[in-house]
Amino acid sequence: MTPTYDPFTHPASRVALEVFRLNGALIAAGDALVAPLGLTSARWQVLGAIAEAGGGLPTAGIARNMGLTRQSVQRVVDDLSAMDFVRFAPNPHHKRAKLVQLTPEGAMAFAAASACWAPVADALAAAISSPALEATAGVLRRLAETLAQQTEARHALAGWTTDPRAHPTEDTP
Repeated sequence: MTPTYDPFTHPASRVALEVFRLNGALIAAGDALVAPLGLTSARWQVLGAIAEAGGGLPTAGIARNMGLTRQSVQRVVDDLSAMDFVRFAPNPHHKRAKLVQLTPEGAMAFAAASACWAPVADALAAAISSPALEATAGVLRRLAETLAQQTEARHALAGWTTDPRAHPTEDTP
């Protein structure tokens, strides 16, 4: 007899539920933290993805790196552009998909948001310990990679392709 699956006690399900809760808490805390700067968590997240990339990314690249949809990132990028926090530059790899880059104002907004976050990050590291947080980040990264591989395998079994040429995006030349 096969034991019944309990979605609330399986270890992977427990992690998923806690990640969902943490995501909600991070968004709420982030919104409150950066609201005085005229930002939201979504805007801060996109600014951070661009800052981390260094020279800029196309919208689809930001979305892929952050695990978001291209459409939601495009909406945020448009908002940031209207605020003069990002600009669009030619992409040497694609004619239509412009690179999204931080403007000096965008870099200052990201730096200000990071300065607001620093005491929160320090308090979390003090409460949990930096090594434990580093280990947690590694586990979460491995879980994300494993989930992506499993999703790709399921898509392959279903006959869906992961070849970008089959489903052109703004990153596809």
